Amino acid sequence: MTRVVAVDSEAPSREALDVAAAILSSGGLVAFPTESFYGLGADALDPRALARVFAVKGRPESKPLLVLVDSVAMVEGLVSEVPAGARELMARHWPGALTLVLKAAAHVPERLTAGTGTVGVRMPGHPVALALVRAARLAVTAPSANPSGAEPPTTALAVRRHFEGAVDLILDGGSTAGGAGSTIADCTVWPPRVLRRGPVAI
Repeated sequence: MTRVVAVDSEAPSREALDVAAAILSSGGLVAFPTESFYGLGADALDPRALARVFAVKGRPESKPLLVLVDSVAMVEGLVSEVPAGARELMARHWPGALTLVLKAAAHVPERLTAGTGTVGVRMPGHPVALALVRAARLAVTAPSANPSGAEPPTTALAVRRHFEGAVDLILDGGSTAGGAGSTIADCTVWPPRVLRRGPVAI
């Protein structure tokens, strides 16, 4: 059975975050609100947890997963290098709706990168999402919490309808804004190549 815990969308409780962090650390799945939709969180470096994300969503393994981080230091633990220009974009737009694609470090699971050799990273602007990453001290996946091809959810109830019994915890932070996902920019080339247009213009 999926547990649902209500949280303040601006200031989630330490208790709720500790429960969620423990689930992520043990390979579990946690759904949580982001700036646009509810995301499906797992430890981004745990191959078994990643396999659960793909299985639950019915997501093609040819599609890489984007990752939420809480700092540039966490990014440095996931990638082979952070170019100076990418650091400037992080300083200017993070926390916020900008995902930067960088060359993945050798230890990053291929399931996360879908064999591309790159990983997309973002520091979220939503208080619950950012607090969850900080509490877990892990890079956390964040595809939308719905079966592939379905409408992305903006409420915990919608997540539960899709994934009751399939995810371990839903942090219910109320309705999210919906709209466009983050801007995605490939920083393995310079100037960066915009892969998906979104709220942040670069």
